Amino acid sequence: MSSTRERLVVIGGDAAGMSAASQARRLKGPDELEIVAFERGHFTSYSACGIPYWVGGAVGERDELIARSPEQHRERAIDLRMRTEVVRLDVPGRRVLARDLAAGEEYWTSYDKLVIATGARPVRPPLPGIDAPGVHGVQTLDDGQALLDTLTRTPGRRAVVIGAGYIGVEMAEALVGRGYEVTVVNRGKEPMSTLDPDMGRLVHDAMTGMGIGMVNEAEVTKVLTGDDGRVRAVATEDAEYPADVVVLGLGVRPETTLAREAGLSLGEHGGVLTDLAMRVRGHDNIWAGGDCVEVLDLVSGRERHIALGTHANKHGQVIGSNAGGGYATFPGVVGTAVSKVCDLEIARTGLRERDARAAGFRFVTVTIESTSRAGYYPGAAPMTVKMLAERRTGRLLGVQIVGREGAGKRVDVAAVALTAQMTVEQMTALDLGYAPPFSPVWDPVLIAARKAVAAVRADRS
Repeated sequence: MSSTRERLVVIGGDAAGMSAASQARRLKGPDELEIVAFERGHFTSYSACGIPYWVGGAVGERDELIARSPEQHRERAIDLRMRTEVVRLDVPGRRVLARDLAAGEEYWTSYDKLVIATGARPVRPPLPGIDAPGVHGVQTLDDGQALLDTLTRTPGRRAVVIGAGYIGVEMAEALVGRGYEVTVVNRGKEPMSTLDPDMGRLVHDAMTGMGIGMVNEAEVTKVLTGDDGRVRAVATEDAEYPADVVVLGLGVRPETTLAREAGLSLGEHGGVLTDLAMRVRGHDNIWAGGDCVEVLDLVSGRERHIALGTHANKHGQVIGSNAGGGYATFPGVVGTAVSKVCDLEIARTGLRERDARAAGFRFVTVTIESTSRAGYYPGAAPMTVKMLAERRTGRLLGVQIVGREGAGKRVDVAAVALTAQMTVEQMTALDLGYAPPFSPVWDPVLIAARKAVAAVRADRS
């Protein structure tokens, strides 16, 4: 390899990996930096978050979810090798072993700089029957296509979703939209464990209101199959739930097999640990980003694993800047997320009650009911806002919002306040936009902040 031309190897062809490759290419041309990227799937640079809406029919075509094709990447002098999986990482030798999945051949590729963007994998518990035909995890476009193929071929119209996190709730809605009778089996007290149970109850009520069967505090023990080997039911200790298709919505875990086998630093959640520049700790020439890493929670001060495309793209920009000779950092996250089920919008940022306790905070909580618009304006819809604030100091710790149209994106105000480490008293003075079609004269987030101020003051007395 030429001493004046470096080689950057990227493992993973979705958000973090290809954002890193593209940003590095912007900073350095092909004469200075060769870029080789490996992707084991059939697609690259796509929106995994959009898969439930494609399955449900809100997005008409699969290709609408693809931001940039392999050919477009190659036009930018990125040697992107599809259907090629990296199976071994030799850190001392600065090389990776790749397997061409079509040809079955393996070969080594050396690197000067390396990006690990191996993503996450759906949680698939080792239960009897879990690998039967008709049981689907949904993480990649390949997964989404396989599920759609099953829905097309299967004559029955009964579906069971195991788990009630973001993917589980979104997939339940998608399946209802396709005319399926849907049951969600959830081991938690309420759906959406990213919320406190009192807020999760609002989601539960909305799901049952749209005809979804909710089975909470139930653990799946096995997947039952018919004589043809295909799934026919899901069993718990107490009952069986007939199913022609099963979707796993149990969340994801970092896909860090390569990193672990290579001896790279992993956190308590199994994700790769990096510094602020997204460089793998202890390695100057290796970066990692996307769903395979853990990041700093700016509120709790702890490392967290959060699998979101927003973070992955930011990681990629930071990595590409640094690998391309520039400089950038990723300071951390506050844990903002938003979703929906039917017309109910669900949002959170910062800490839940159990997160705050685990981090050692003493806190107060308040919950308020308001509306998305002035109460007299047509279309005003109810909204519930829950807010956590630190005792004594009044520092904002977390916000959860459940409501109809106009509720979800209000969480962004709280996300900014968390990032700025504002107190709830400081929040009450925020100059937010107001007109009757958009908000009551006191925005619901500010109503919650005012109530939190009163709770903090009462706690001091």
